[in-house]
Amino acid sequence: QVQLVESGGGSVQAGGSLRLSCANSGYTYHPACMAWLRQAPGKGRERVAQIYMGGSKYTHYPEFVKGRFTISRDSTKNTIYLQMNSLKPEDTAMYYCALKSGGCSNDYTAADFDYWGQGTQVTVSS
Repeated sequence: QVQLVESGGGSVQAGGSLRLSCANSGYTYHPACMAWLRQAPGKGRERVAQIYMGGSKYTHYPEFVKGRFTISRDSTKNTIYLQMNSLKPEDTAMYYCALKSGGCSNDYTAADFDYWGQGTQVTVSS
């Protein structure tokens, strides 16, 4: 059974930083694509970072987080991370870790991912 468990959310002031973690247990096949997505109240889930769990060092970010968010992985721990800097109030959302078997595509949306974590809340105050 695949389990993705997020941690590291919390409340910070604008300009602050948070680091999210997602531990993957039960899915050990490669390649795979893992991502962080977020959902604010009343909005759909949007992808904020994506990383390839294979031989290449592919990562992808939408423009609205480029330069502020960094996704990374520790393959030995089956864990991915999201370092979020220069946080803004509009970054407030529930953040989810997700996994899709196979490769990554810059065009993936939430519907493309097969497995999801339970989410961790990030709140940024002004």
